[in-house]
Amino acid sequence: MVVPPYFDTPPKAYGGVEAVVADLVDALVDRGHEVTLLGAGENGTRAQRFVPLWDRIQAERLGDPFPEVVHALKVRRALERLAVGDGFDLVHDHTFAGVLNLPAYRDLGLPLVITVHGPVDGDPYIYYSELGDDAHLVAISDRQRRNAPDLNWVGRVHNALRVEDWPFRAEKEDYALFLGRFTECKAPHLALEAAHAADLPLILAGKCAEPPEVKYFDSAVRPLLTERDTMFGMADAAAKRELLSRARCLLFPVRWEEPFGMVMIEAMVCGTPVVALRGGAVGEVIVDGVTGRICDDPAELPAAVKEVQTYDPEAMRAHVIEHFGADTLGRGYEEIYREVARTRKPRRGRVTTIHTWTSSTHQSVPSAAKAAGTGPGRASAPIPTTRATAAPGRASGTAGRGSGGPAARGNAAGRAPKARATGPDTSRVPAPALPPVDPIPDPVLLTGEGIVAGSMLSAGGVNPGATAGGSPVPGVGSAEGSEADFGRLPLPGSALEARLSGCAGTASHATGSAPVPEPGVVPETGASEEGFE
Repeated sequence: MVVPPYFDTPPKAYGGVEAVVADLVDALVDRGHEVTLLGAGENGTRAQRFVPLWDRIQAERLGDPFPEVVHALKVRRALERLAVGDGFDLVHDHTFAGVLNLPAYRDLGLPLVITVHGPVDGDPYIYYSELGDDAHLVAISDRQRRNAPDLNWVGRVHNALRVEDWPFRAEKEDYALFLGRFTECKAPHLALEAAHAADLPLILAGKCAEPPEVKYFDSAVRPLLTERDTMFGMADAAAKRELLSRARCLLFPVRWEEPFGMVMIEAMVCGTPVVALRGGAVGEVIVDGVTGRICDDPAELPAAVKEVQTYDPEAMRAHVIEHFGADTLGRGYEEIYREVARTRKPRRGRVTTIHTWTSSTHQSVPSAAKAAGTGPGRASAPIPTTRATAAPGRASGTAGRGSGGPAARGNAAGRAPKARATGPDTSRVPAPALPPVDPIPDPVLLTGEGIVAGSMLSAGGVNPGATAGGSPVPGVGSAEGSEADFGRLPLPGSALEARLSGCAGTASHATGSAPVPEPGVVPETGASEEGFE
């Protein structure tokens, strides 16, 4: 299973792809698969093996294609070292540049599954069209697939989440919520207009650090802010759950073909209705009149905000449990893996004697146990399963977690796995130590200077006032013109009364770290040069 190099898996704050992959990995492990995960930063999943390919996450380079290209090279090198014998059944990649490794995967006899997390029109369409049948694409919504029906789709698996990780609240507080990036396509300015017209304050939580985001904020969002609104900044996982569960509604006025929109199911699982503009996968996620309202025009949003406050929160959570629970990820990708595994071709070149290691001890698994489908590192499963890899060796799940490995391997046709005779019996010979995966030297030092310069990440959060040059946006969560770096504040009690003044002296800002500072006071975060505590 391969994830991008930008965030931890799961992410501490921003990072929808990594969140889905984390839930997918755990779902696959629960279903008896063995998963190897390749990525960056910290691993919070239950993958049997994690291979960090960077010494730190590349969050400050988000939007820059270069880190993903370097990441693809690192993945290829790791895979060539780890894919010994029949080490993996397939590779499941969640990055945009992962297809650069297609020739290497072909030589290793590994099918490639790619979950397409972004748009499929314009340049991306040309890009994916050139892959032909070499890459097996998975859509995250029916709408995404219909927008490019001639691509090599092998299935559709909706994104999903672990319901038990999200709180449920039937009693709400008096605010509407916008949660997303500050871009014109996400349209927080429409959320502000709708909330004000419905006589509700709006809390805006999201990323506003890159130059286009700052420019959009200054021109379209700042003029609409009032003293009732709150610029929260980037919310970490805990703050996001609190914000979503307490809100009267989530406003989702996107103006583009959003392939899915994780925040919609995150809101509904908390019992919070979603008010959205029609487009992208909105119609597949929201049950209009039950879990939210789908509007055709921004002018319809205020009335919808008032209406959804009468909806049943329990019906919203039940809808997510039935259609977007993490077990649907595991089942969906398992079916795709089996189908793709049937297309697997023999690896090119000399066939080596097979050694199988458990992820923790790297000890060989006796061939008899392997033939029986049991042994160290092998989980029993009611039906034969495939091994997926996170990039270095097993591709698994396109939506979020790859599974694979010696543990739950079965054959794609549904027959019991058979022992293979590929040379002398090595079942009693200790396996050699797994060679270390040394990161490929970076062509340039990825310091992030000129992007956020160490002020983007702080205590796991993002400085909402950071500009591309590293200094705060004047008046947004910081003292005017200062170099202050904000962390995150826990939500104080049942209300959001403790806020920092900002946004030209009108809107307020909830960020930082406990204790809650007095208005106008810049808290110390203890962040290092690179933005980490």
